[in-house]
Amino acid sequence: MLREERIEKLKALRDRGVEPYPTRFHRDRLAAEVKDLFESGGLDGEVTLAGRIFAIRDHGRSIFLDMEDGSGRIQLYFRRDTLGEDAFSMLCLLDIGDFIGLCGPVFRTRSGEITVQVSSFQVLGKSLRPMPIVKEEVDRGSGGSVIHDPFTDKEQRYRQRYLDLLVNREVREVFLTRSRIVARLREDLVSRGYLEVETPVLQPIYGGAFARPFKTHHHALGIPLYLRIANELYLKRLIIGGFEKVFEFSKDFRNEGIDRLHNPEFTQLELYAAFSDYEDMMSLLEDLLSGLAKEITGETDMVYRGKTISFTPPFKRIYFYEALSGAVGQDLRHASEGDLRRISEGLGIDMDGKVGRGKVLEEMFGQLVELKIISPTFIVDYPVEISPLAKGKPGEPDIVERFELMVCGEEIANAFSELNDPLEQRKRFEEQMKLKEKGDEEAQVIDEDFLRALEYGMPPTGGMGIGVDRLVMVLTDSPSIREVVLFPQMRPE
Repeated sequence: MLREERIEKLKALRDRGVEPYPTRFHRDRLAAEVKDLFESGGLDGEVTLAGRIFAIRDHGRSIFLDMEDGSGRIQLYFRRDTLGEDAFSMLCLLDIGDFIGLCGPVFRTRSGEITVQVSSFQVLGKSLRPMPIVKEEVDRGSGGSVIHDPFTDKEQRYRQRYLDLLVNREVREVFLTRSRIVARLREDLVSRGYLEVETPVLQPIYGGAFARPFKTHHHALGIPLYLRIANELYLKRLIIGGFEKVFEFSKDFRNEGIDRLHNPEFTQLELYAAFSDYEDMMSLLEDLLSGLAKEITGETDMVYRGKTISFTPPFKRIYFYEALSGAVGQDLRHASEGDLRRISEGLGIDMDGKVGRGKVLEEMFGQLVELKIISPTFIVDYPVEISPLAKGKPGEPDIVERFELMVCGEEIANAFSELNDPLEQRKRFEEQMKLKEKGDEEAQVIDEDFLRALEYGMPPTGGMGIGVDRLVMVLTDSPSIREVVLFPQMRPE
């Protein structure tokens, strides 16, 4: 019904010879700029503004509108005597949500509000659907705002993010902060001599992580292709090719479940540096995150999910087997797969019979150790079975030089001393293929071209992946990945 009424107003505007969707309009100021200049006494003459109507207050011979642009809101004052009867009567065809452009001088009302007295205006875009009305009033006691009828339905917010952004200012702030986070990380890496690159999203062989891929078909080439699950193997090809420091903000895709921490499409920052190892990556990550936290929040201590955490270096370190054995109460480093399965079953941890020893250890660690971690903590030295791309620790053939950074039980980063022995890498891939044949859908596959590249020689290299979405969750205290991804994947309506 409301939509039909607005369509009738649209027709009425056109009957008056008004085009409700004009080609262009040039403004010379933003709302926040006008307020600042007026306060400082630096504003002279009329201003030209444009934005969306958010409130209409009709007082008969005068009308007040609240208009918002990208910088904020400002009040507009329309007088019949100033505009003339014809132009003033056109205001009845405007609705909340419409875009307008206007010119006029600026003054302060008796209540103290900076306002533009409109001398002329133009419709710039007619809104045909009413948006959720969020009522806001000033709490005279605290001086803050009181919100009535907020737009909080999560299903609607995620499906119609445009409305979420329109009416929930704090949501816009989250995504502005996300942009600042990405910009700061990029700036920091470039200043350290890293080169930003781009690698294929469509790959003939997926690799670089444990995940089930999305598969498609290229008709011209007549071959299957996969959306990348990681860009690791391509970035290491670039290290082999002579670029000594590279990074990429990578859109990755994994055909897995959707929950608070997982979206099928997500953003990852991956970086690689020749002549470095996982110790160097730990130091780099501490520097990156402590500096980022200070820039975004003003300090290295903050609250996330109701817990106080600190990004002040050095971060705590725990060792995989030591922590897991301590949680279980017995040494697990040399336990067989059968023994691990019996122990996990006794603890109520059910495991798929198709996965190998490493996955059993990983699941036990996730449930018994990771969930208890609060402040940023490095988990160091992983089992070789779940780290086929990481270099072995000297003198300890069953573990590799790898770490993960955990915050409040959530993985934020993953890094290796990268395996650069091509024969050992082939052996690791072959072990993964045995697991795949056994039925493990997430086991890695052999990439013959990557092995060929390794045989040309790769220097000692440290590599790291940082989950951008999860990092944004922490720095904005957002409870779900859907709060920090503009358009999260949803079931069809």
